[in-house]
Amino acid sequence: MKQKLVILGGGESGVGTALLAKAKGYDVFLSDSGTLKPGHRAELQAAGIVYEEGQHTEARITDAAEVVKSPGIPEKAPIIKALRSKNVHIISEIEFAGRYTNARKICITGANGKTTTTMLTHHIMTRAGIRAELAGNVGTSLARQIAAGNEPEWYVIELSSFQLDGMYDFKADVAILCNITPDHLDRYEYKYENYIRSKFRILQNQTPADSFICDIDDPTTAEWLPQMQVNATLFEVSQNRTVERGAYANAGTMNFCIDGHTFAMPVDNMHIKGRHNVYNAMQAAIAARLAGVSDDDIKAGLESFGGVEHRLEKAGVVDGVEYINDSKATNVNSAWFALDCMTRPVVWIAGGTDKGNDYSELYDLVGAKVKALVCLGVDNKKLFDAFTGRIPVVCETKSMEECVNKCRELATAGDVVLLSPCCASFDLFRCYEHRGELFKECVSKLKH
Repeated sequence: MKQKLVILGGGESGVGTALLAKAKGYDVFLSDSGTLKPGHRAELQAAGIVYEEGQHTEARITDAAEVVKSPGIPEKAPIIKALRSKNVHIISEIEFAGRYTNARKICITGANGKTTTTMLTHHIMTRAGIRAELAGNVGTSLARQIAAGNEPEWYVIELSSFQLDGMYDFKADVAILCNITPDHLDRYEYKYENYIRSKFRILQNQTPADSFICDIDDPTTAEWLPQMQVNATLFEVSQNRTVERGAYANAGTMNFCIDGHTFAMPVDNMHIKGRHNVYNAMQAAIAARLAGVSDDDIKAGLESFGGVEHRLEKAGVVDGVEYINDSKATNVNSAWFALDCMTRPVVWIAGGTDKGNDYSELYDLVGAKVKALVCLGVDNKKLFDAFTGRIPVVCETKSMEECVNKCRELATAGDVVLLSPCCASFDLFRCYEHRGELFKECVSKLKH
């Protein structure tokens, strides 16, 4: 009798899991409480996979031998509580897919910088001729790629805390922890400790033959690292001190020390700018070196990488005002990095679905750099309360078009309009990409 696998959520990872499970001989049932995208629905039908949408039928789900849960479904969801009460094993797509590949894996997590680090690592490796594929939060889902018979030398995988929560036997050959700052606390009982422990799950199952790369300047990482069981070889990155194994930056130069091998590169040679991107670059370069990339190819990869869409992306200049799309900045720390990079007066766009944010750490930076805050969201009260009296102008908008037009009124030549929202996008937009695309469209309209 076939083992029954239930998949909760019919997005990219869910459908990819369903296709892989079908190929491996499981009795597959996919359930989505929302509406499936037409393309995903057609894929399920073509593969003969049983599914439902618009509901979770408990009786058809709780009899599963195992459940693969979408990262977007919280533990407090009734169907998850029902599964937990019956002791049904719930895992992530990454955990399931990892059972069916022998490719080596570089896994990247962190509150901020993980997408840039993932994309940069992949860029360096593929430019150097290594067969590497993107997976996880970027690219095609790992499960879908394995179902299609894709078996590269390496997978470069961006992992969220939600994916790590459902990871048990999966192992990263190279793990990168970019940093840990408060994020998604609404999913972790508003306890920072719970979120921290989730991030450190990336160390699970690693052996001394594996590698762990982390930023020792990050206060939370530095505080918690001594408490964690680190079996892998540790590589540190820092911009505050030298390190014996890893990378450090000082006097405008990145210095790499990897298993007795050293090389250096000027920071200014990189296209991407900002102190935060120096950390990203050092972590990506170490991972690439561990995957066999030469010094020269690492340098060439770092120099040629153009950045990530929706992360400090230039959206255009109108009447002497530069518009910057940082829609991917969905937490306070990410917005802090964006504001820290600004060298001109800022009209700042923030707002959306608050995830338990503490805006107080932005007060000094905002006071020094921001001339106006344009709130963009359904409920902007928390932002209003946090910044009224600290910024000369705080106003409210309910659509992207209204927001960008208001910014045009407030900005003068030489200013920057920065979309760096601090919040999730789901109150007004489908996702942060949708928010960023609309911002760019509205800026483009200003030019005409």
